[in-house]
This record gives sequence, C-alpha cells and structure tokens, in this order.
Amino acid sequence: MDGTDRHAPIELDAEEFRRLGHGLVDDIADFLRTLPERRVAPGETADEVRAALGGGGLPAQGMPADELLAETARLLFEHSTFNGHPRFLAYITASASPIGALGDLLAAAVNPNVGVWALSPVATEIEAQTVSWIAELLGYPADCGGLLVSGGNMANFVGFLAARRARAPFAVRTEGMAACDEDGPLRVYVSAETHTWIEKAADLFGLGTDAIRWIEVDGDRRMLVPALQKAIAGDRAAGATPLLVVGTAGSVSTGAIDPLREIAALCRDEGIWFHVDGAYGAPAAVLPDAPADLKGLAEADSVAIDPHKWLYAPLEAGCALVRDPRALLEAFTYRPPYYAFDEGADAPISYVDYGPQNSRGFRALKVWLGLRQIGREGYVRMISDDIALARELHRLASEDPELEAWTTSLSITTFRYVPPDVEPGTPETEEYLNVLNQELRDRLERGGETFVSNAVVGETYLLRACVVNFRTTVADMAALPEIVKRVGAEVHADQNPLPAA
Repeated sequence: MDGTDRHAPIELDAEEFRRLGHGLVDDIADFLRTLPERRVAPGETADEVRAALGGGGLPAQGMPADELLAETARLLFEHSTFNGHPRFLAYITASASPIGALGDLLAAAVNPNVGVWALSPVATEIEAQTVSWIAELLGYPADCGGLLVSGGNMANFVGFLAARRARAPFAVRTEGMAACDEDGPLRVYVSAETHTWIEKAADLFGLGTDAIRWIEVDGDRRMLVPALQKAIAGDRAAGATPLLVVGTAGSVSTGAIDPLREIAALCRDEGIWFHVDGAYGAPAAVLPDAPADLKGLAEADSVAIDPHKWLYAPLEAGCALVRDPRALLEAFTYRPPYYAFDEGADAPISYVDYGPQNSRGFRALKVWLGLRQIGREGYVRMISDDIALARELHRLASEDPELEAWTTSLSITTFRYVPPDVEPGTPETEEYLNVLNQELRDRLERGGETFVSNAVVGETYLLRACVVNFRTTVADMAALPEIVKRVGAEVHADQNPLPAA
C-alpha cells in the first residue's frame, strides 16, 4: 500500500452499494407483502436453528457481499418469530413501521455519535425534538428533560437514578450507599404487578431487593393507595427513608393502570419521587377518552415509555422523561479534562450528561420519522383500533361456551380454554385447567398459526393476547378463538385425567 491507495475489504463503492441495497429492499418488500401468509414462529428447536446457521469457527476468508446478504435474508425470513405478523399477540413488541426500518438504515449510514453535540449536531436536535414531541403526546410537560435509550428497563433505570440522586438525604454520588446508615435505609414502593425491572434496579444501584415494598392490589390489579400510605408510614416509624414510588401505566400481565393521580398527591405530601412505568400503556394517554388515572402520569417526576411498543418503532427505542432536566444533569454529569464540550447556560445539549451512555446511536431518528409521518391523529386512530380489537376478542371469548373471558384493559385481553366436559371451580379441575392451558399456549407457539403469551391472575393460568400491531384485523380476532378451541381440544384429548363432568 502506498501513501494514497488502500483497499479495505469491507468497503463498497457507490454502485455496488446501490445494487446490493436495491436488491435487499426488494427482498424485504416481498417479505412484508407475504408476512400474513407465513408462520408466526418457526416452531423449531434451538438445535434446528443452529443447524440452519451452520457451524465452524470464524472464516479465514470473506465471501461476496451479494451472496452474504441473500443468505442472511433467507435465514431471517425462514427462522424468525415475526412480531410484525398480524397474529403475533404475545409479548409487548409492536410491528415495526416500515419508515422506521428505513430510518435505521439512514441513521446507520451517517452513523452520528449522539453523545456529544459536536459529533451529532442535527441528530442531537432531532432527539431533543423527539423527546419534546413524545412528552406532548402524553400530556407531559414538553420542556422536560429526557433522552432515548434501549428500552423499558433502561428508561426506568434512568428515572430510578434521577430519583436516587434527587431524594437520597446523603451524598450518594460521592459517598455511595454506605452513607445511608445515618439516615436509615432507602425504600421503594411498587405494586405487586410491577415489572421485574425494579428488582434489577434495586440490585444494581445499591439498595438491594429487600428495599422494595410490594404493595397489594385490588381486584382490577391496581395499587391500593391506603396500603401504600400504611407502608410509607411504617418505614418512616422504623427509621427508613422512603425514596421512590413507582406507578404502573399498563401492567405487563393485564394492562392494569394504577390510580396515578392519587399516588401523585400522596408523593407530593410525603416528599417522595413519583415515577411512572408507562413503557407499554403511556401512549394511550393521547386518546380523548383515555382513563383519568392514565392521564395522571402528567403529574409524575419521571416517566418511562417504549416507542418500540405502542408507537410502532423498530427495536430498540425506549425513552425516559424527567420533569426537571436538572435532575438528569445532577445524576449523570461528570467533566474530565478530555471532554472538550461547550459548557454554560447557552451550550447545546450533549446527551452524555443526561444518561449512562457515552457513545450513543441515533435511535431517535426512526421515532421522529414515525411521529412526523403519522402525527397525533394517526396515533389516536391506530391505538384506538388496537384497543377495540382487544375488546372484540374479550366479547368473542365471553360468548363462547368453550372459552372463559377474564380481563380486558388497554389492548390486553386474558382468557382461557375450558373443555365442554370440564366444570371449573374445584381445586382438581382448576389445577387441570392450568396445566391444559399452559400446554395449549406452548402448542400454539409451535403450531405457527398464532402466538399468544400468558398471564397468571391469582392462581389461574390464562392465555393473554396483546394487540400493539397495526396489521392485526377483526378477522384475526375472529380466527383466534377457533384456533384456540381446536388446539385446546387436541390437548384435552391427550391429557385429560378427569372423569366427564
């Protein structure tokens, strides 16, 4: 190699990139067109998928890019679970917007590092605008602080860390959690339905999981505020410091919404940070008829939301919102000498000061493109449609003698299959129905016709369908009960140890 000539095997010239890109986009377009006709999940074992991938060590020599892309597209199209399929109704991962997929390509091509403004001028400003627009969509103060992160866990972690810095009565950043001895241990309060991120946060950030107070829920799986108040008073009397209350805006299992306004009022009175986990349900606050409890998230000190859930962005896209931007700066800012950033009141945003990452990808672009393409009215229509479809499934299950409808909230419906010759109610039949429905769910996943998850309410195992999918239709909802009954009857015939009712 002389001083001017270098051949890097990873480089593609403009014409080659154009040819490969056009071919890949054609393949993806065909995939999306045929998606409803495909299996939702491959129904394969891990060994079968590994065999399709092929073994061996790292190749010593490369291969032509066109062959590599064609092979990789085939692997993904033939051996994936498709959360964009209209009958994917399991975990809360939305069908990804096509414009978001194109946005990811554009973001990766420019490849800004959205940690520092100087490295990502327009990307930083797009992220700031995206944060403001998401807040406006939810009815949260649009001048809040915030940033895009990988998902719900990280968005909730950001709120947790902001709370720890703002409300701990000792210098937690310099002295660490050992300094809490003088003021008593910190305590956090969550409902029994709260996502497991809270356990990770309490563990990782020094409180320990024993610091969590799991508050009882009512019959609708909502936090009981009197029980919360009692727990706070008990901890204060014991010399502990109440730090944080987490309200849930759309629980994972049933879509339950805690009484957020009541919790907010109690936290104000007690001087406790109020955080809302709205990773799933927060976008429904945009609806004109949104429940009053859900709109109460506007009173929180911080909110977590996942655009890759109910804003239909491709993975990964979470967002943390914090009412006072200074809380983020005080929790995350450090100034080593090798940070040659602008400082002062007029300095532009550098997101390294707002969260745990330094190097940051341009996650905001796919979300920003969706917000611009769809607009507020488009989200209102699509979220309303998803909720209506979940309610339609609940209606169908309620009217079917072989199905038992349980809960419906936001866009989640839970139900179970009950064979005609089984009478629910006794401990023996309830245990049998739990086992039957668990095997039924597993067979549905392997069968590829639909993909549902599960919820456990009390001691009852239920099938759970969550609609965050702009491709799902009324026809898909109508098909689901018939699929469940057919496969359920097969499971019952294989496993039934009970005498006929």
